[in-house]
Amino acid sequence: MRDFADRVQCIARQDADLADLIVREQERQELCIRLIASENYVSRAVMEATGSCLTNKYSEGYPGKRYYQGQEFIDKVELLAIERAKALFGAEHVNVQPYSGSPANLEVFYALAEPGDTILGMSLPHGGHLTHGWKVNFSARFYHAVQYPIRRDTCLIDYDEVARLAREHKPKIIICGASAYPRIIDFARFAEIAHDTGAHLVADIAHIAGLVAAGAHPSPVPFADAVTTTTHKSLRGPRGAIIMCRAAFAKSVDSAVFPALQGGPHNHTTAAMAVAFREAATPAFKAYGHAVVENAQTLAAALVSHGFQLVTGGTDNHLMLVDLTNKNIPGKKMARALEEAGIVCNCNSVPFDTRPPFDPSGIRIGLCAVTTRGFGRDEMRLLAGWINDVALHHDDPAHLARIRAAVRELCLAKPVPDVFV
Repeated sequence: MRDFADRVQCIARQDADLADLIVREQERQELCIRLIASENYVSRAVMEATGSCLTNKYSEGYPGKRYYQGQEFIDKVELLAIERAKALFGAEHVNVQPYSGSPANLEVFYALAEPGDTILGMSLPHGGHLTHGWKVNFSARFYHAVQYPIRRDTCLIDYDEVARLAREHKPKIIICGASAYPRIIDFARFAEIAHDTGAHLVADIAHIAGLVAAGAHPSPVPFADAVTTTTHKSLRGPRGAIIMCRAAFAKSVDSAVFPALQGGPHNHTTAAMAVAFREAATPAFKAYGHAVVENAQTLAAALVSHGFQLVTGGTDNHLMLVDLTNKNIPGKKMARALEEAGIVCNCNSVPFDTRPPFDPSGIRIGLCAVTTRGFGRDEMRLLAGWINDVALHHDDPAHLARIRAAVRELCLAKPVPDVFV
């Protein structure tokens, strides 16, 4: 960790307060079990690219068509990231400039629809994302948003209901993908529904992109007109996003990103994406992706054995939703108790939740970060036991402190790696 210490010392000479906060956050990430489904660890190479001199360069436009001079190397960096992403996902066209997932979704809507057009997306309380048409988001303000639900009996996507809603409302865009759905998404069925109703299909794979790249989840690229994803989460890259699309929509997508909705790209992020895409093309990354799913399924089974209720009964990807109703502890209280025990996740609404979103009935657990640091099936079973202990003793600070000490020992035994390939 000498390199980290050297970098922090450089910051400390300018800003001791900030340096102290960075050190403390580094320690927190190393010594707790991180189960936030949106989080992961990046390699040292990705981190170094993110903090490189490329942050000093402004590059409005696209390779070969910039509005600023001095782009000889920046153009090559962006083209490298594009070509690696195309090869990784089998995409016809890729734009690597979106700042994050929400802007990427807005840019695709801008490219494929007009304000006021109908879009059909998954309901947020049932596992969708804010940008898929939820009422407080731009996607519901700029477009006529219709939401499809999941089945009450199984909590699975009701494809027949999606088809019925598509026939009734004739959406310009159908959005598939989710932020809290633990099962495989049938992209082929969505494509069939979109084709039958004259809609564009957009897949948001922000949570599962790494699993798709690893071959641990089906890919939407052969079926969708456009695919958006963040580049962190399961993909294990920097905080950014990309848009993949059919060649026929390349010009519209690129124009939507720039000049319609963004200015200059973040070149340091683009470089870190290029590194992450190269890492994701390796056998080691493929093994990681399959290990994520194996860990998630092992933890799910172990939690069920402790009497926890999981939405859909389990998981096919990196995450699971735990309904704590039968444990008589609300999600926020459970999440806070888990954090006291050194286990960090987020409280989350469960489908058909009777509790408010700020104090919901469940928690959401993701397995990408712990898989990156080498946790396996044995650690998953141990983790399930700790989670059960927290549920039973959430009001006992001394018991939570004992769990935290055990968590610390495990984390010291499984340090965060610097290199993944």
